[in-house]
Amino acid sequence: MSLKSFFEPNSIAIIGASPNPDKLSHAVLKNLVDSGYGQEGKIFPVHPNAAEILGYPAYPTVTDVPDTVDLAVIVVPFPHVPAVLQACGQKKVPAAVIITAGFREAGPNGRLREEALMEIANSYNIRIIGPNCLGILDTHTPMNATFAPGVLRSGPAAFMSQSGALGVAILDWAQAGRLGLSKFVSLGNKADVDEVDLLREWHHDEQTRVILIYSEALSKGQEFIRVARQVSQTKPILAIKSGNTQSGSRAVSSHTGSLAGSQQAYEAAFKQAGVLQTDSLESLFDMALAFGYQPPLKGERIAIVTNAGGPGILATDAIERAGLTIAPFSDETIEKLRKLLPEAAVSENPVDILGDASPERYRLVLETVAADPNVDGVLAMLVPQAVLDTKAVAKAVVAQEKHLAEPLLTCFMGESRMRDALDILNEHRIPNYQFPERAAQVFRAMANYQKYYDRPPAQFNTYSVDHAAVREVIDQVRAAGRSTMGDLEASRIMTAYGLPMPKFKLAKTAEQAVEIADQIGYPVALKVASPDILHKTDVGGVRIRLQNAAEVQEAFLGITDQATNARPTANLWGCLVQEMVPPLGVEILIGMKRDPQFGPLVAFGIGGIFVETLRDVTFRVAPFSEEDAAEMIDDIRARALLDGVRGRPPADKAAVVDVLLRIGQLALDFPEINELDINPLVVYGEGVLAVDMRLALTN
Repeated sequence: MSLKSFFEPNSIAIIGASPNPDKLSHAVLKNLVDSGYGQEGKIFPVHPNAAEILGYPAYPTVTDVPDTVDLAVIVVPFPHVPAVLQACGQKKVPAAVIITAGFREAGPNGRLREEALMEIANSYNIRIIGPNCLGILDTHTPMNATFAPGVLRSGPAAFMSQSGALGVAILDWAQAGRLGLSKFVSLGNKADVDEVDLLREWHHDEQTRVILIYSEALSKGQEFIRVARQVSQTKPILAIKSGNTQSGSRAVSSHTGSLAGSQQAYEAAFKQAGVLQTDSLESLFDMALAFGYQPPLKGERIAIVTNAGGPGILATDAIERAGLTIAPFSDETIEKLRKLLPEAAVSENPVDILGDASPERYRLVLETVAADPNVDGVLAMLVPQAVLDTKAVAKAVVAQEKHLAEPLLTCFMGESRMRDALDILNEHRIPNYQFPERAAQVFRAMANYQKYYDRPPAQFNTYSVDHAAVREVIDQVRAAGRSTMGDLEASRIMTAYGLPMPKFKLAKTAEQAVEIADQIGYPVALKVASPDILHKTDVGGVRIRLQNAAEVQEAFLGITDQATNARPTANLWGCLVQEMVPPLGVEILIGMKRDPQFGPLVAFGIGGIFVETLRDVTFRVAPFSEEDAAEMIDDIRARALLDGVRGRPPADKAAVVDVLLRIGQLALDFPEINELDINPLVVYGEGVLAVDMRLALTN
C-alpha cells in the first residue's frame, strides 16, 4: 500500500491540538502552520473544548471535521489513543502518525496496548507511523508535522530515524543549512511502517537522491536485504546502526557461533544490499553531502589541488590509506600546468599551486586537472595565507564546480578566517571537510557505491542435492532427543550436499579400527566419535599419522580411555577412522550461525585450532551470489595464504566458493539447522576436503 497520504496529504487533522502554547500538541500544530502547509493543504485542529486554535476552526472529534482527512497526527494521552484511532477508522482516515508515548517502550503493559492499537488500525486499513515518535516532515509538500521547531531548507536527502531524540538533533543540524532534507520520518516503535516500507516509498521519489537510516534494530532482515538491494541500484543508502554489541552470554557449540554476532550480521547484510554503513553521525552526514550534491565517482583516481605542501602530503596519505589512487596525470596535463603555474609550483599530483595562489589560478588549475581522463575526482584544498582572499577563492571554486563532470570535494582548513569562504561553499552545496582524512573517507564511500552500482544483478545458484538423506539424519537426531551432532552424522549431511570428504568409517572396537585402517590404507587418523564431544582436541580425542595396526589399536584404546575420563557421561560411539589428507593444503573454516533478524549467517576464515583467537573471519547472509562468495575470500587479512606462498600453488578458490554456496543452500533448505562448522576445510591447488565438522539443531 502506498504511503502517499503521509507525504502528500490534502488535509491533516492534529488530534489533541492544544490552544496552550506550552503544550507539545500546540507545537506540532504551530510547526505545521509555520511550514507553509496551510497555503496548499487543509488543517483541522481537533480539541474537545476549543473553538479555534491559531486561527483555524477546531472540532471536538475527528468525525466532526466537515471534510475528508488524509492524515491524522495524534497527540493525546495514551489511554485515549485507541478511541481516537477508532474514530479515525470511522472517518476513513488512511494514515496516522501517533506521537504519543506509553506503548511497547513502556514495558509489558505498553506492549499489550500497542498490540490492541494495531488491531484497530488493521481492522480499518489505517497505516501507522509510531507510536512514540517525533513525527514526519516533507520539505517539498511542504509539511512539518513534528514537534521539532524551525523551517528546513529542502534538499536531496531523505532521513529515517528510529530515535526521536536523535531526530531532533538531526533536524537542528539540517536547519543550520549544510544538508537539505527532502523528507524526515521518526519511526518510533515501528508498530506498522518500518525501514522496509520507507525504502519502497522513497525508491522512486523524485525529490530524494540519497536515503539515510538510523536504526537500532531491523526485524525484517531478509526482506530488508531484498528491498535495499533494489533501491541501491537507483540511489545510495547510508546507514548507521546502533546497539551492535551483545550483552550476556549464551551457550554455543561451534566456532562460528562464538564468532558471529549482531554486528557481523548487520555488516554482512548491509554489504550484500549495497548499503553503505558508517559508525558515526559525523561520517553519515559527510557522506550524505557528497552523494546529495555531487555527481558519481566513476573510479578511484583522485587529483589534489592545494596551496600548501604539508596539507597536500597529508591528503595524499589519507587518499592512499583509504585504498584510493593518486591520479597519474597525462603528459599533456602536466605540460599545461607548468605553463599556468609559477616555476616554484608543483605540476604533478598533488598539485601545489603555492601560498599566493589567486582565485583565477585555482579556477584554471581545477579546470585543467578535471579535464584529465585519468582523474575521477578532485579534492581542492585551501590553507589561509596572509595575502590570500579566501572568500574570492571560494567563489572561484564554485564557478568552476558548475562545469565539472567529476565530483569535487573541498578541504578548506581553518575556522575564523574561513567563515565567509565556508558560507559560500555551503550556500552552493559544495561539500567541505575540515580535515583531509574525512574527505578521503567520503571518496572511499563513493567509490564503494559505484562498485556496487556497476555489479551485475545477483545470481543465486541452486544445486541438485539429496534432501531426503539430510532429513533422515535430522529426524534420527531428534528422535534420540539430541540437538547436536558430531562428525559421523554431520558428514552424512555434507555428503548429501556434495562436499568432498576423506574416506572414513566408524569403528566401535579397536579390532574394527584396525580392519578399517587396513581397508583405507595407511597412514590414517583416529577421532573420538560422540555426539556429546564436539571439541575433540579438548579431551585428547584425536590421533594422526598412524602408520600401522599396532599404532591404530593403541590410539583407539587411548582415545576412548581419555574421553571416558574427561566426559564420563558422554555417549561414546567409538572412533572414526579417516584417511590422512594430503599435506601442503591451507586450513580454512566455513560455518553457519542462524541470526534472529537475518537468518543464515555464513562464515569464512582461516581455520585450525586458533580460529577464535585470530578471529580472521568474514560473513555473508544466505542466499548470496557467487560474486559475494568470492568477495568473502578477499575480505580476510590472511587471504595471501590462498594465493600461494613459499612454493605452494595457489589455492583452488573456485572450490571454496562452491562449498560456501552449498552451505548457504543447506542453511536455507533446513531452517532447523542452527549452527555448523567445517573446520578445517583443507584447500589444495586443486580441490578441497572437509576434514572435521559439527552441527547443531535448534532446540
